[in-house]
Amino acid sequence: MKETIGLFFKGIGMGAANVIPGVSGGTIALITGIFERLINSIKAFDLTAVRLIFSGKFKEFAAHVNLGFLVAVLFGVAVSIISLAKLFGFLFTNYPIYIWAYFFGLILASVYFVGKTIEKWSLGTIIMFVLGTAFALALTFLKPASENSSFLYLIVCGVVAACSMILPGLSGSFVLILMGNYELVMINAVNEREIMILLPVVIGAGFGLIAFSYLLSWIFKKFKDQTIGLLTGFILGSLGILWPWKNSFDNTGELLSINKFGAYINPSGTVLEKVKPFGYEQVLPPSFDAVVMWAVGLILLGIVSIWVVEKMAEGKG
Repeated sequence: MKETIGLFFKGIGMGAANVIPGVSGGTIALITGIFERLINSIKAFDLTAVRLIFSGKFKEFAAHVNLGFLVAVLFGVAVSIISLAKLFGFLFTNYPIYIWAYFFGLILASVYFVGKTIEKWSLGTIIMFVLGTAFALALTFLKPASENSSFLYLIVCGVVAACSMILPGLSGSFVLILMGNYELVMINAVNEREIMILLPVVIGAGFGLIAFSYLLSWIFKKFKDQTIGLLTGFILGSLGILWPWKNSFDNTGELLSINKFGAYINPSGTVLEKVKPFGYEQVLPPSFDAVVMWAVGLILLGIVSIWVVEKMAEGKG
């Protein structure tokens, strides 16, 4: 029971991470020590699993796919996404600098804690680390696509986002932003329970998770250090997305107005909701004030949070 509760809270952490553009639930899974177990459990949904279900051997099926583990983790993910969608929607609208700052610190610490699991830094591992960093940084310069609610496109969004969600350093939410459907899926559809939007995404996510888990499991076993080097690079490169202070632009290249908290405002200073910037330019804080001090404190809190998670994982290891 104690292990199940622990797995549930790890799922909570993964779900919270997946809601934030730029943060990956796979990073939390890797840090908390359940990444490889999660990949292998998802991969176990194969022909053997299908035969066990149709032959009525449900206990054997549960053991084959490690069902207790999956249910605990995925239930935590689901609860987290549903409960935090509205909260994060509010925070991103009104206090984006603060929420970016916390997750910047969280991911900054993750670079160290994931990288230290590499047993030997060979030339190949270093090359993969550099390539991972470059690839993740390149994503920050891509222009988001337009919103598209077609059934097939939503399935594709589910496939791509799910693969990104379990891959440390690559954010499923940020991929949805690049595909133009983050607000449609993660904010509107989740909050309003729009089944016709969520259903194709879930279908695509299920297929993508199972298919991608085979590839990732094989690579992780054959080239573990190189794989972790690549993932560490992904995590490091994602910091560009998470930098709290940004200039944001609309689709015409015009600079959007923001207040001291980083919220988008109209000329009268009223905070605007549902603003989707089409580009970012990382900048230094305009002045050293209380907002900056709180942001720095939240960066440190993010670092401490990962340190605590790491120590808890070590204690259970």
